[in-house]
Amino acid sequence: MQRFFWFLILMGTLQLTTAQKQKFSYLDVYDLQYVSDPQIAPNGEWVVYRRMGYDIMKDRSRGNLWMVRTNGKEHQKLTSSESNESNPKWSPSGDRIAFTSSAGEGAEIFMYWTATGKVARLTQLPFSPTNLSWSPDGRKLAFSMHVPQKPPVIAKMPKKPKGAKWAEKPRITDRVYHEADGRGYIEPGFNHIFTIPAEGGAPRKITSGDFHHRGTLSWSKDGSNIYFSANRDENWEYDFRNSEIYTVDVQNGTITELTERNGPDYNPQVSPDGKLIAYLGFEDKVQAYQIRKVHIMNADGSGKKVISGNLDRTVKDIQWDAKGEGLYILYDDKGNGKVGHISLKGETKKVLDHVGGTTLGRPYASGSFSTSNNGTIVFTQSRPDYPAELVILQPKSKNPTKITALNRALLNYRELGKVEEVWYKSSVDGRDIQGWVVYPPNYDASKKYPFMVENHGGPILNYGDRFSVEMQLYAAAGYVVFYPNPRGSTSYGEEFGNLLYNNYPGEDYNDVMDGVDHCIGMGIAHEDQLFVTGGSAGGIMSAWMIGKNNRFEAAVVAKPVMNWISKTLVADNYFNYFNYRYPGQPWENFEGYWKFSPISLVGNVQTPTMVMVGMNDLRTPPSEAKQLYHALKLRKIETVLVEIPGASHGIASKPSNLITKIAHTVAWFEKFRTDK
Repeated sequence: MQRFFWFLILMGTLQLTTAQKQKFSYLDVYDLQYVSDPQIAPNGEWVVYRRMGYDIMKDRSRGNLWMVRTNGKEHQKLTSSESNESNPKWSPSGDRIAFTSSAGEGAEIFMYWTATGKVARLTQLPFSPTNLSWSPDGRKLAFSMHVPQKPPVIAKMPKKPKGAKWAEKPRITDRVYHEADGRGYIEPGFNHIFTIPAEGGAPRKITSGDFHHRGTLSWSKDGSNIYFSANRDENWEYDFRNSEIYTVDVQNGTITELTERNGPDYNPQVSPDGKLIAYLGFEDKVQAYQIRKVHIMNADGSGKKVISGNLDRTVKDIQWDAKGEGLYILYDDKGNGKVGHISLKGETKKVLDHVGGTTLGRPYASGSFSTSNNGTIVFTQSRPDYPAELVILQPKSKNPTKITALNRALLNYRELGKVEEVWYKSSVDGRDIQGWVVYPPNYDASKKYPFMVENHGGPILNYGDRFSVEMQLYAAAGYVVFYPNPRGSTSYGEEFGNLLYNNYPGEDYNDVMDGVDHCIGMGIAHEDQLFVTGGSAGGIMSAWMIGKNNRFEAAVVAKPVMNWISKTLVADNYFNYFNYRYPGQPWENFEGYWKFSPISLVGNVQTPTMVMVGMNDLRTPPSEAKQLYHALKLRKIETVLVEIPGASHGIASKPSNLITKIAHTVAWFEKFRTDK
């Protein structure tokens, strides 16, 4: 009898817990946290990482550094500061952690001593430092920093009277790349490499010339040189895709070029014995997509060879193993982040899955990993039901261990939409196409739900089985959400990604629509309840789809390119398209650029369409969105224009704007649902 009594109590508790679970909601976004940039100590005992979250009052992301033992114990904040902290780097002996911290007026370099917990600021810099790197003996730090230059002067203005309030001075530039989305006007100047004593002192610039010196910095074993990548060609502004590996003498600033070919060579990593340099890159074949491969060479630049030639996937990061027998590599395969190991002979094996979770809005590839001297690996892991958590893989272990649960207090009490992988055949050429379906919470297969297609951006990027705020909120609103990786997506090989060369939008449209038909065949989509949305390249695809057919009840086209001719010459990356996307410049190939412009199909559109764009978008400027809106207004097609103040191309960079994007999309679709 007593056992039966406790059984009833237990069942009641379980039922109450289930009943208490709510759907994921807009304000939950501000309570999400995730792990970023984990760095493991050389001895493999501790991990320092950036703990990311959102400030609901200031409407922005924030990050502080935290430490935890690799067994998951002694989880603690690194410092007492509430400033933004980032870029943690362990000293070679593991006794110190260098990092950057910013209180809003630029970052400085700080030092944390592991034995005492003491923290000190080392620098007083005019600009924020990046790419921190320790010398092998732990006595110096290297970093990269902007060095300003005066802008070109066209005219000399007369002196204004004392107290007069004249207009601001004009911006004057003579550079090819003079503005960047999300950043705005690029102040004139160049990035250079500096060194500073690890106990603090005056920084010393060791590179020279009017060139940018950015990216990973890697010291030679004896500390006499630093390896880096740059484009120091005289024609660097126009030959902007090219970069080479260089070495600079720390004492006298002598720079030596080690690679010389047409294409990007970058991310140099010195081997543990100092004899080899590993790096990433490719020989530029001038096409839409190329695999970034792992190369090695001798420290003097001789003996260059590719070791990842048998891996038809782009390698995004490399780290030497402790013995120098090979490298750990980060890559995506079929929409899933992987860490693998590649030997110097090119033998590759997968080590672990599910790297990602540091882009919360949509399920894009992301994440990072770090390795210790004893072979312990730490990485950011994501699954559809949680963003990046800290996961450890110990040497000789087959099963990684998740040692953080930053969202347990939130997500344990939320009913999320189930994510299911789907594969189907392309009607164009029979290729296998991958996608994912997110079902509404508490999905009932006997009921009919509206079906939403969410197209990814890029277009040469990939979605995967990762946590996504947008997908979950759409599902919580009652939609079955389908997000595919059509041809042109990464993580399926170079040939698949390059199918959009001089053919975009092209048969990727068919791949998406084949996915819609596949889902109709599964019984989870219905012809009279189809909706479509997407942003950036996903906005292009959405506009293309409603120009090609009238099957959708409504569409939301976010930050699209509508006219490749106008977009190409006004966007911040205007110099980036010719020959790699379409042959020639717009004035040389007017017909080709127009052929692939969604505005060319606008006369066919019958679908009620919301058009959305950030008012500070420099990548797909508001003028592109307005072309679609104005055309639909002239044709008397039901439409509305949503312009988001202060938002750049990355609309979701502010949490409230992320919510704005989703809420307006749902509100528009709700007008045209027939199941209510």
